[in-house]
Amino acid sequence: MVSLRPLAALPVVGVVADGRTYRRLLYLLIAVPLWFVYSGFVTFALAFGIVFSVVLVGVGILIAAVVASRIAAGLERWLANRLLGTDLVAADDLPAAADGGSSGAVATVRAYLSAPSTWRGLGFVSLKFWVTVLAFAPLAVLARSLALVAAPIRYPYAPQFGEVNGEPAVWAIDTAPEAALAAGVGVVGLLVGLHLTNLIAGGARLMAVALLGESDESDDGDDADRVTVERDGDRETTDDRDGSDERGADSDDEPDADGFEFDGEPADPDGDPADRG
Repeated sequence: MVSLRPLAALPVVGVVADGRTYRRLLYLLIAVPLWFVYSGFVTFALAFGIVFSVVLVGVGILIAAVVASRIAAGLERWLANRLLGTDLVAADDLPAAADGGSSGAVATVRAYLSAPSTWRGLGFVSLKFWVTVLAFAPLAVLARSLALVAAPIRYPYAPQFGEVNGEPAVWAIDTAPEAALAAGVGVVGLLVGLHLTNLIAGGARLMAVALLGESDESDDGDDADRVTVERDGDRETTDDRDGSDERGADSDDEPDADGFEFDGEPADPDGDPADRG
């Protein structure tokens, strides 16, 4: 029977049939508005925090911004688990009293500021800016490519590709062969855009694994399996040894290599005839 490879496993073009590609594309699409929220919040916190730091109000704003970055890190961790295929949980480096809010305000703030996960989350939110900047490249390529793929049903069509020496670069598509060529270029552009999406989202996934928490995977089951295999191997070795001992004990009853059995020792042919009689 001939087994067909899944479409997602095909090289180059399999990215079109892979559902993970579109989840990663959604992740990059969501990253754009989140970047505006993060940048606005950081700009506000830095501006007012530095200006009013002389009256201690700004220090409070800066501390609140750092602590609030944990909320953003939690949102990013949830997005990574849902869309990037990670399995992250929040790092357990915050004292239970501060996490439950049973301690005082000063102790809680001190606990948040001393937790390494707070600063790792802040680092991820800061680096997310570059992920968003890079995300514009595949999004722009995909938008242009989709327009070209639709050229056979919308020509005459004149897409514009930026400017050259102050003049707009326009491709006039007026005939069916030109529309077919534009569609082929659009298909290639779609493949390039989807591969760029996977590349950039893959980098964001590595950042999330490194900065947003701990993996929820456990190797206990593998260890148990390894112990079981070793014990089974020991038992098999013991059985083999026992079997070899039993075969060694019964080897006296086996016939000779020539197929003859002897009840006693054979008589000496050179012995005394009287003894033989």
